[in-house]
Amino acid sequence: MLTNLPLVSLARQSMAIASCRFISSSTAAVVKVHRSVYARRYPTMVVLPNGATINVSYHEPRRIIKLPLDLSLLSEAERKARLEKRKPKQVIHVEDEVEDTFNARKYVNFIRKK
Repeated sequence: MLTNLPLVSLARQSMAIASCRFISSSTAAVVKVHRSVYARRYPTMVVLPNGATINVSYHEPRRIIKLPLDLSLLSEAERKARLEKRKPKQVIHVEDEVEDTFNARKYVNFIRKK
């Protein structure tokens, strides 16, 4: 039995190597790579509230970052207009009245009785 001991350990090592999959951290990502720290910095466009844009390097892969608008700096009319745009729009449903000229008695002869 002592002679088989190294073979058993070799078999365990080969099983461990065979069962280990060599995958990267982005193999199973569908939407985005789920990492807490990214290895490099990515070119990103920052859009300021006044519409100006700045190109920066960002630690996450993003295309555009839009900074929020400070409502306290706007005039009263502009603030009301912005807040009205945020509210959901009400959809008006117009129902047309359809004149029904269907007569079921015309089709009685097509009904089969069991």
